[in-house]
Amino acid sequence: MATPKDLPQDIGSFIRDLRQTAKISLRQLADKAGVSNPYLSQIERGLRKPSAEVLQQIASALRVSTPAMYLRAGLLDGEGQPGVLAAIAVDPDLTIAQKQSLSQIYETFRNENARHAPETDEIAEESRDDRPDQH
Repeated sequence: MATPKDLPQDIGSFIRDLRQTAKISLRQLADKAGVSNPYLSQIERGLRKPSAEVLQQIASALRVSTPAMYLRAGLLDGEGQPGVLAAIAVDPDLTIAQKQSLSQIYETFRNENARHAPETDEIAEESRDDRPDQH
């Protein structure tokens, strides 16, 4: 399974392959998706991780299903259930700015938790070793 670090490169390659198969230029796809040419180029090269909303725009421009794009980007689980980022992206009650803010906060929390997960496991193991035996 792809790690979060691998996803931007993976989704970028996927988008580039779809674009090349459709025989459209980077500029044409950027125009159709409503994103800048440099931004789309950075996504394809794995330098930027697109938001769920941008993925939806790209999927529409490439005429592929949004769930397929979300699944490839790791925003849906293997059974097609929406992840938190996908739910944020499709919430009609949120503005674009609110969606971006919530997505960034969520990703920050997940990255922070992932970074501290091994430490938490070690601390739990150490605390079990320090308990006196109970007979």
